[in-house]
Amino acid sequence: MFVDQAKMEVFAGRGGDGIVAYRRELKIERGGPFGGNGGKGADVIFVGDEGLSTLLDLRYKKIIKGESGENGKHKGMYGKNASNTYIKVPVGTTIFDDETNQVIGDITKHDQEVLVAKGGRGGRGNLAFQSNTLKCPDFAEKGFEGEHFFIRCELRVLADCGLVGFPSVGKSTLISRVSNARPKIAAYHFTTLVPNLGMVRLADGSDFVMADLPGIINGAHEGVGLGLDFLRHIERCRVLVHIIDMSAIDGRDPYEDYLAINEELKQYKLNLLERPTILVANKMDMPQSKENLKKFKEKVDKEIIEISALNNQNLDKLLYMINDLLKNTKEFSLFEEEEYVKEYTIKEDAPYFTIKRADDGVFEIEGEGIKRLFEMTDFDSDTSRFRFARELRRHKVDDALLKLGVKNGDTVRIFEFEFEFYE
Repeated sequence: MFVDQAKMEVFAGRGGDGIVAYRRELKIERGGPFGGNGGKGADVIFVGDEGLSTLLDLRYKKIIKGESGENGKHKGMYGKNASNTYIKVPVGTTIFDDETNQVIGDITKHDQEVLVAKGGRGGRGNLAFQSNTLKCPDFAEKGFEGEHFFIRCELRVLADCGLVGFPSVGKSTLISRVSNARPKIAAYHFTTLVPNLGMVRLADGSDFVMADLPGIINGAHEGVGLGLDFLRHIERCRVLVHIIDMSAIDGRDPYEDYLAINEELKQYKLNLLERPTILVANKMDMPQSKENLKKFKEKVDKEIIEISALNNQNLDKLLYMINDLLKNTKEFSLFEEEEYVKEYTIKEDAPYFTIKRADDGVFEIEGEGIKRLFEMTDFDSDTSRFRFARELRRHKVDDALLKLGVKNGDTVRIFEFEFEFYE
């Protein structure tokens, strides 16, 4: 079963907690703090695998979770870092942040790795807080949560050239004649429902990958018919081969077909009409094809290659023309730099916290700085809670609350943690 789209929720591993421990050994007086740091949580990494051709395995894997890092240990020992979680996907897979639609990574090579979600840092043990002014700290940090994303994977086939045209114009017959591909061929529309890839090898030793793609119909760029499922797979093709049925055996007009396909390619987001394109008149073995081609050339002033895929007529000329065009066409990037997710960093001038009054009258404190402080605090420990309060005062959170009119006994909320304010 060919599956080229999948959505899932990704959780990187949480960092291990630091611990509170003390050194107690014979003949060592006042041993002091000895609690180690927690280990790092697992990263979630997607890896290209040329042996895969579908996203079927991911279709039913709705949640991916990395392992948590190990908690710190006694004697100042660090907890073990969690092993990274690797997810294999076909080469040609693009990974999107499904909420922002930004590109996390585009996998185009075998064994290429894309870091999708970064594991959380391990918390520090009490040994890490020892200093000249704090001889015996009795608190530790909790590990940080790993990154969390809703992602979307889209597979775009890796082909050098793509065959485009209306259904039943002979695309599947052509690729079956010139490559090792064996697509389903039948006398009805939409026989091809999924892309078929074939390796074309020429007598001079050259080769390239050809894609037989599902047929286009009017409105495909808006999702009509197979629509976007088809057009997505053209995106990586450097050269397009536009095939037209010159026999008009089913009542369609070749010129109208030509205009309709060009319009769909033009309206698609990448304006595929700008790609190098070879125009091919197929089914020239049919009696009415010569007359139809004559009328077509009166309206279209472009070079047209005449072939019969069924009878192997003129196929070598077409293949060498494709190969020559590929040699002079450079690879291109599907996405602009600004479309990629930027690694998040807290700017020095970014506010450490923000305060707003919620609808229920509670003062809500938010901000990346406060979030990190909140995540690393062990609220089961009195000392950690006191440290948390000291850090709030150091960053002048109390002063900001007073300016907003907070009074003794008012409720303040920091994420899910609520407390009463007192000066």
